[in-house]
Amino acid sequence: MDNKDTTHSHLLSFLNAIPPVDFCCVYGSTLHSTDPGKSTMVDYILGVSDPLQWHSENLKMNADHYASWMVLLGGAKLITNVADKLGVGVHFNPYVTWNNKMLKYGVVRMHDLIQDILNWESFYLSGRLQKPVNMLVDNLDIETINSVNLRAAVSAALLLLPPKFTEEDLYAKICSLSYMGDVRMLFAEDRNKVKKIVQGQFDLFQSMYKPFLEDYEGKDFLRFSSSKNQLANISQDCGLPVTHSHISFLPPTVRSQMGMKIGKKKVISESGKVGNGNELGFGSREEAAKCMQKALRRTVMVSSARQAVSGVLTVGGVKAARYLTSKMCKAWRSWTRT
Repeated sequence: MDNKDTTHSHLLSFLNAIPPVDFCCVYGSTLHSTDPGKSTMVDYILGVSDPLQWHSENLKMNADHYASWMVLLGGAKLITNVADKLGVGVHFNPYVTWNNKMLKYGVVRMHDLIQDILNWESFYLSGRLQKPVNMLVDNLDIETINSVNLRAAVSAALLLLPPKFTEEDLYAKICSLSYMGDVRMLFAEDRNKVKKIVQGQFDLFQSMYKPFLEDYEGKDFLRFSSSKNQLANISQDCGLPVTHSHISFLPPTVRSQMGMKIGKKKVISESGKVGNGNELGFGSREEAAKCMQKALRRTVMVSSARQAVSGVLTVGGVKAARYLTSKMCKAWRSWTRT
């Protein structure tokens, strides 16, 4: 068994220690690390049909995963109420020690996960799934559903990019979408985070987005030029018809917010469909891009703030302080490194 198979088997084995899940993916810096022996936290996202029932079972099996005295007193009902009403529907347990590894896992209702993928309602987990992940369990075929999310990410990134750019620029812009407005980026994230993610997982970004780029090339939205061993240089059609096409691929929630920002009170037709680029009436690509950016920035800002408050309440002060300190140290090193 090679190192890749061993790692996959090890990641899967954690699922035997918790109640069953409908979806599981692993993400973060350890997933595709060039140094497998490096001791860093492994990040899981777990999708379940009923978080209340799941946490009730997990509290019986793994009470030590829940550090907050509020959680231990309030139980699973408190966890789900805080996640749903204060947070964005995700409860995280960080600093879980299992089999000599440090883990963090977030638990989300499957319905909420799918809605965020399709509509970017919180742009929290949908943003995570625009970056490379390792799917370990996928009972509801989230990988196929996520193709809508990936196409929307490409179109959103292209609206924000100039007429000419590199393939790395494109993936960096996609990667940065879900960080726009994130309160953590102000003081608790590495300023080079996006660059490190893209450069460290470039081949995975390529495989994720290749079908959509080929499709856009076939439609003459994009033109590629490159030579062997060089990154592709890309030029794009910035005309209004293509701009309207990109807008039409954005999630309905985003298009609705864009319509309201330009004073379109009726952006949803009688059939329930949200207007496309033509119907929203943007007169220029710059206007559409600016409007979309404002909508995404606000969504991310609200979601990240809500999730931060939810985390402090349910994770507990000690773990929250430990996690924040770790993040701030990374951020400080990135700002002071020459």
